[in-house]
Parts: sequence; C-alpha cells; structure tokens
Amino acid sequence: MDTTSSKRKVSSRLEKNVDYLKEELGVGKNFDIIHLDVEYAGIRMAMFLVDGLVKDDILHLLMKFLAKVKKEELRKDVLQQLLRTYIPYIEISTVDDLNNVVDNVLSGPTALVVDGIDEILLIDARTYPVRGPEEPDTERVVRGSRDGFVETIVFNTALTRRRIRDRTLRMEFMQIGRRSKTDIVICYIGDIADPDMVKQLKESMSKIDTDGLPMAEKTIEEFISGNNWNPYPRVRYTERPDTTAVHLFEGHVCIFVDGSPSAMITPVTFWHHLQHAEEYRNNPLVGAYLRFVRYLGVFASIFLLPFWYLVSIEPSLLPSSLSFFGPSELGQIPLIIQFLLIEVGLDMLRMAAIHTPTSLATALGLVAALMIGQVAVEVGLFSNEVILYFSIAAIGSFATPSYELSLANRLVRIFLLIATALFKVPGYIIGVALFIIFLARMKSFGVPYLWPFIPFNFRAIRDIVVRTPIPLKNRRPRILNPNDPDR
Repeated sequence: MDTTSSKRKVSSRLEKNVDYLKEELGVGKNFDIIHLDVEYAGIRMAMFLVDGLVKDDILHLLMKFLAKVKKEELRKDVLQQLLRTYIPYIEISTVDDLNNVVDNVLSGPTALVVDGIDEILLIDARTYPVRGPEEPDTERVVRGSRDGFVETIVFNTALTRRRIRDRTLRMEFMQIGRRSKTDIVICYIGDIADPDMVKQLKESMSKIDTDGLPMAEKTIEEFISGNNWNPYPRVRYTERPDTTAVHLFEGHVCIFVDGSPSAMITPVTFWHHLQHAEEYRNNPLVGAYLRFVRYLGVFASIFLLPFWYLVSIEPSLLPSSLSFFGPSELGQIPLIIQFLLIEVGLDMLRMAAIHTPTSLATALGLVAALMIGQVAVEVGLFSNEVILYFSIAAIGSFATPSYELSLANRLVRIFLLIATALFKVPGYIIGVALFIIFLARMKSFGVPYLWPFIPFNFRAIRDIVVRTPIPLKNRRPRILNPNDPDR
C-alpha cells in the first residue's frame, strides 16, 4: 500500500477535521494516540497527540492559559490571537494540510483543531526518551571532552552548533522514508563546503525511496554510496562532536539521522579513517609519533600475516641472518588452515563478546585464553609463531580508529593469505597490487579514496603522514572545494 497522499485541505468545520484525523491516526485502535475534545472561550476545539512524545507539563500550562480566555476577548481573527497572545509558546505553527498534520502528530508535535478555522495549530512540545551525552566507547581519549552524540537529533545538532558559532553553518532538514518519516539533517558550513558537493548529496538523499530506515545512517550509506559489495566505507562515522566540528571546518558535509548517535562524514579518504582525536590532544611531536604507530599497526594488520606465510613456504626468500623469522615447526595442520581457523575463531570471539553480559565477560576471557592460547599450541592445533604474528595483526586491527575499516582490512588480509597459498610469490605481489589498484579506483562522492597519494599532492601528504602543529590555521584540503580561494 502506498502511504503517500495528496494534499487534503483543512476544513473550517471541526467535525470534518476530527473525523479524518481520528481515522488516519487510528484513534481507538492505538492506545498511545490521545484525542481530547475541549472548549475554551465558547469555541470548540480538539487536540491530537502521541502519549510519551509530549511534555505533559507544557501542555497543562498552555491549557491553563486557554482556560482563562474569555469569549468577549476574542475578536474576529481568532487564529492570530491564539498564535500571538493566548498560546505563549515558542515552537508553534499552522498547517492547512490534514495529511501534513497526521505526519507531524506521529513525529511528536500536538495538533490543536479549532472550530471555524481552516488551519490547524501545531504545538511542538515534543520530548523523547534520551540518555545523557556520554563519551563514546569506541572513540575515547585520555584528555578532552567527554560528551558524545545521543539518539536525539536535536541534541546532536546543538552539540555541533555549540562548537561552531559561525553564521554560515547550515542545518538543512528533510525526511526520508515513506512510512518511517525519519528526520535527517544535512550539516555544512556554507562558505567552506563545495556547493556542488552539497547539491549532489541532497539530490542523492531526495532520491531515496524506501519504507523506512531500520539501520538509520547505515541504510542511508547503502543508498547514496552505491557499490554495496565493496567492503571499504565511503563515509566516516563518529560519535564525537569535536571530531564532527573539525571535519566541518575542513569542508566536509555531515549527516545526522534521528535515532542514531553517529554522524556521517562525507566525503572521506582512506586516511580519514586512520585519524583519531587523541593525536590532536597531545603535543605535535607526540601526536606525530602516535600517528606513526597507528599507521604501523594498521598496515601490519593487512600485510604482516600474508608476508610471514610467504617466507614460511618460501624460506629461500630470507637471508640466513633472518632465518629465525620463519616457523621453527610447521605442525600437523597446514599453515593456511591454521590462519583461516584462527581468523574465524577471533571473529567468533568478537561476536560472542558483543552478546555476552558484562557479568560473564571474565568467563569468556578465560575460554578465549584456553582456546587460542597455550592449550591450542600444546595439542598441535596452532604453532607458536602463528599465535604470535596473528596477535600482532589483531592488535593492529583494534588500533584502527574506524571499526568499518578494520573489518574491511580483515577481509583483504584473508584474500592475500589465500592468494599467497595458491600462487606463492606471484600471488602475494599480484594480490597487493590489485588491492592498491582497487583503492585507487575508488571515489567517495567524487574524491579519490587514496588522495593525496593518488593523485599526488606533496603538501597534503605531509599533513597526513605527520601530525602538523596548529591544524586548520592556514589551509584546508583543496580537493573538498577547488573553488575556495583560502585553500
């Protein structure tokens, strides 16, 4: 059934409007849809609201004000008197479309229908069950702000505007989903972001045709980024307002989705997923060192295991002085099977940790230590070197700031292991080359994924490799808006 409806004008007859709203809102069938028939100053009125989405104290106060209005005080223009005098509330508007009223009531505002008026008043006294803005678990810092985004979109936009008090900061609202009517906000700084990029993003969002957004921002990513079988993320997620503000200052466009504590940052490159707030909360030299260590861990998580497996099956590749790098004992199970088993085992542990209650976390840790520990080595399931080098690769995966990127890197690591097992040296070399070509051909909303390495830009590379002092002082990434003279 198509839930989209054409415009239906509001009637000046109260009964006609009430009958339509009761039918469309399912009054009597939905326990949480409240319909109140009231009368103030001798004028019949009706209120429609969703229980649990409205601030009761605000509505009670407004009803007290209306109860004090006398009939002789109301002149001919009743609507304007209610708006300007007798309903003292900030967020109040009028609507002349009954279908628009239905959508608004289901979003939280209260509809006030007045007899004899062909417009309906919407009182936005909504509230949502929320949690406090706590520090995100996946983006913790030793020093820095402890607030993070929550599931309420208004709170998230307020946390962002608190850090950017620029008059050109834009928060453009839209709704997506034929049935869900999910609130979306596109955020950017008007004189920094590329207008063409903003236009492209808004057009992509407006073309989304779906019943709803069950996975919030992740559903939007799949619609606007395309190529859904590509494991590498073309947007970056963050739950930190300060990280969002930094990207907005650079010229990125951010998307907030109601019901999600994550902001989507577009466009992004491979290197954006490797940045972390901790690098900028320290001295520039310390931050540069932390960035170097992070890069080392990330690339080790991709290439170390396939390379070690290559020199294990081709020991002639190593000079005699580095012969210890290979395995001392191959064991009863082929190395490639050991690697695949331990990869699957770690993913099973990761999923188990997500579903395990906190009170049982210690027990899970003991099971993990026994399964991928000394016992597994003693029974001959794994060799000592496999445990060692896989642990290094796993640490590199956990050191990757972007969870989505770490999962994609894990798939690439498995691909390189299989290619090396099948074709040995040519398999490893060709596999790495295909991986680099694959990333080089990717684009995130027109921005090359490996920029500034491909295409090459020396100044931008310097800022990526080294955590430079005073970021954003004199320059922004020119590729985000080539027409900006300040870049």
